[in-house]
Amino acid sequence: MTRLRPAMTSDPAVRVRGLRRTYGRGPAAFEAVRGVDLDVPTGSITALLGTNGAGKTSTLEVIEGLATATDGEVSVLGLHPVADRALLRPRTGVLLQRSGFSGDLTVRETLRLWSATLTSPRPVDEMLALLSLEERADVRMLALSGGETRRVDLASTLMGTPELVILDEPTTGLDPESRREVWRVVSDMRERGATVLVTTHYLEEAEAYADGIAIMHAGRIVRSGAPAEIAAGYPAAISFAHVPGIPDDLAAVRGVTRENGRTTLVTDALQVSLSDLLAWAAHNDVTLGDLDARSPSLETVFLAIADGRDPGGLSPLDAPNLREGALR
Repeated sequence: MTRLRPAMTSDPAVRVRGLRRTYGRGPAAFEAVRGVDLDVPTGSITALLGTNGAGKTSTLEVIEGLATATDGEVSVLGLHPVADRALLRPRTGVLLQRSGFSGDLTVRETLRLWSATLTSPRPVDEMLALLSLEERADVRMLALSGGETRRVDLASTLMGTPELVILDEPTTGLDPESRREVWRVVSDMRERGATVLVTTHYLEEAEAYADGIAIMHAGRIVRSGAPAEIAAGYPAAISFAHVPGIPDDLAAVRGVTRENGRTTLVTDALQVSLSDLLAWAAHNDVTLGDLDARSPSLETVFLAIADGRDPGGLSPLDAPNLREGALR
């Protein structure tokens, strides 16, 4: 298949500026999205992550053309997602959390039915092969596993060869093998020139596969960039089964916690602190059971944001809103 367009062009496939969405009016009004700016580069995989009640779904609905913004500007493939929806539909593919396909149809019948709704669909047999569904083609949908059903959903989403693909929690509830298969297909889409905007609760997936990440909290994007950029500046951690006598002044260690039978050292220099710890253990003939040393990760950042501890995120003035968003 030919590439849809050059990867990572200067014009983003999705451009959002000052997006706001408010539910209700008057004193009871709730602003779910509070001035979001977001670029999804063409030819990239961009992960939109969010804490509970962050406004992620409200943002996606506007991008998908399913809802209008209260304020702000949104451009999708250079078009307005609502006013130009008829032009955008053949160029986009959207994977919702639930497809709603009939359980009585076979996989092949389902894809044939969906094919009839598209302008230029890819052949059904090609989609069966792409999603490793050939052996399940004549099985009814209700007899499929969760992972197989999700692959049928993905096959229907990709059948029209979309330029932009929006995937809402594509791997939720799937086993590790099925999750890996879904991401293989998603990565292949990117290699063929498509742009992917994906939401996921699996932070390790976003860290491993996304080119860029945006983290929403309390209606705003508080962190964005490449995975390594987002984690930069956060401390590393060393943990192990608790043993008595661990000194609190090990090199580069900024804090020590002891709970649930484990000791955790927070450090700005992982190698330096780990070397000092191992030297102390050797000198004192101490075995460090279940030793685990980790560089700062996306999970570190995400949890700090969720707990209101992000050093580079929102200001103290936003603390009431952090708590409000976490409850919604």
